[in-house]
Amino acid sequence: MLCEEREMAKKEYVPLFETRKVKGRILFRCIAASILLGICFIIMYRIRYFPVGGKAERWTWIGLFLSELWFSFYWLLTTVCRWNAVIRIPFIHRLSQRFGKELPGIDIFVCTADPLIEPPSLLVNTVLSMMAYDYPPEKLSVYLSDDGGSNLTFYAMLEAANFSKTWLPFCKKFQVESTSPEAYFRTASELVNVQEWLSVKKLYEDMKMRIETTIKLNQILEYIQKQHKGFREWDFVSSKHDHHTILQILIDGRGTNAADIEGNPLPTLVYLAREKRPQYHHHFKAGSMNALIRVSSKITNAPIILNVDCDMYSNNSKTIKSSLCIFMDEEKGDEIGYVQFPQCFYNLTKNEIYGSSLRVLLQLEVLGFDANGGPSYMGSGCFHRRETLCGKKYEKNYKVDWKKINDKKVNESASVLEETCKVLASCTFEHNTPWGKEMGLKYGTPVEDVVTGMSIQCNGWKSIYLNPEREGFLGVAPITLLQNLVQHKRWAEGLLQLFFSRYCPLLYGHRKIPLKLQLMYSTYKLWAANCLATWYIVVVPCLCLLKGISLFPKISSPWVLPFVYVTFVHRAHSLAEFLWCGGTFRGWCNDQRIWLIKRTTSYLFAFFETILKLLGYSQLNFVVTAKVADEDVSKRYDQELIEFGAASPMFDIIKNEGIHPKPTHLAKLTLTQNSKV
Repeated sequence: MLCEEREMAKKEYVPLFETRKVKGRILFRCIAASILLGICFIIMYRIRYFPVGGKAERWTWIGLFLSELWFSFYWLLTTVCRWNAVIRIPFIHRLSQRFGKELPGIDIFVCTADPLIEPPSLLVNTVLSMMAYDYPPEKLSVYLSDDGGSNLTFYAMLEAANFSKTWLPFCKKFQVESTSPEAYFRTASELVNVQEWLSVKKLYEDMKMRIETTIKLNQILEYIQKQHKGFREWDFVSSKHDHHTILQILIDGRGTNAADIEGNPLPTLVYLAREKRPQYHHHFKAGSMNALIRVSSKITNAPIILNVDCDMYSNNSKTIKSSLCIFMDEEKGDEIGYVQFPQCFYNLTKNEIYGSSLRVLLQLEVLGFDANGGPSYMGSGCFHRRETLCGKKYEKNYKVDWKKINDKKVNESASVLEETCKVLASCTFEHNTPWGKEMGLKYGTPVEDVVTGMSIQCNGWKSIYLNPEREGFLGVAPITLLQNLVQHKRWAEGLLQLFFSRYCPLLYGHRKIPLKLQLMYSTYKLWAANCLATWYIVVVPCLCLLKGISLFPKISSPWVLPFVYVTFVHRAHSLAEFLWCGGTFRGWCNDQRIWLIKRTTSYLFAFFETILKLLGYSQLNFVVTAKVADEDVSKRYDQELIEFGAASPMFDIIKNEGIHPKPTHLAKLTLTQNSKV
């Protein structure tokens, strides 16, 4: 009888998401096979015509051969990883029909570190966009972790809590998709109701002006401090690096007073500044996330956690439901540990002067990840099962009873929770515990997200990559060359450190995750290693040309054909993919230029700093990328002029490569797109 019921259930089962193979796979494989054949002929040429003459000729030939072998190997890795790319299509209407009001709670984590680099007005827009999801508000909770410990940020959150009473019903009434007020009022083309639109816009602009005025004054006025008991916490704060835990529940979604102007319930909103003391390492963003995991487990304890960076606002009100289509699928959902959305940006120029979109990587390459165990955790725009972040290992018979999870309730009052949960964010709580090792985000690396995601997959869980037609999240891309290079240096350095650590995917993932997934992780962890071969090919052939040393076959020789074919087809295919992903020809040229600059600067510095760290000559640090810039810099960025921003050793390398004209004042230098690469 039981077997019959199971068979009936299988027949009636309708999936909540669909997996489709990427279009153009056959063409991609044919092109890849032809390029591989061309590479084989190039290798044959290098071996067959190895110079027997002078010593200089032999060594330059060997160096070039090794560089070509490296790039061939790296290309082969990326090609194999993309061989079976897939896309996922969620069916939101089926989710609503099947589960109705039995949807699980969602805890949303927003992290910020410095109110000067990451201004509170930006943070307010992110928080409001998260609160305005098309989702039952009583099941939605937003937690802000303020690692800057700033009363200015706390004040901004109070303003956000008050404005949410007007903003949330406005978004619901007019079905607003881009639920960041700044983004909505900047891009809205049709006024749904002119009078109401102008009224809400004025309320937002007044709030923004109050926040920015307070930031300029760098202090909270006395009459404002009297409006909330939370400000008294700063009476005992020595500095942002030395203070006790500050925890305030600004909106308690369970209370009858937590309602908007139309009487509808509001999501829970919590402010947290974890304890910091100079003698204790706070572990940067990973430590902040782990504190939020513990604190939220006592206040709302939602089974699903979404984390976003402070500049990454919601651009799609259905994002939560799309991710739940994956988690709540009866057949395949129980094995999914996290669902990753791509990191997209709203401030990209038409031709992407810095190539910040990484459009081919996010729209094509990561799809190969998804087919072989799932994408890596990218640090933002990711939905996690709470259990996976807490170190739970996947078991074959694992099943989630969503109804049972939804029945869990917290009975303590907000004031009691504020006091009892402070210890969970203290400096000493993690001592002699698995936190940072077996539980939560991993410590000891600047790319804690990648390590954490790989650890979850090694625990038996799979991950899914969702890239909906309307972007789920939009953030701020770097608008100066230095910001871009510093960001990529941090990524490349952290990834290379992992490759030489116990978290090397070929060792840590051995027999735990598929071999293809290990190789895919390796391709990104070896970003920095590309600098050596790139430098050799950029410099040595030019010098050999001056010295009259021949490194390539003559035009009249048939051996020139594989060199021409591989170069032309590989570049043509690269251009075609870039255009197919929505880019422009000039954007592709900019992308090629910026990759050359990054490989010869960011990756070079990352490579040697990693070596120094391995030898014990350097310490781990964390750099926060600025999210704001002055008007002149923004104007030049919109005009697609390269902004160098400030003096840096990286620019000396670019200058010596001849990538830009000789500057007179480096701090103010700009570069047009027509500069020679």
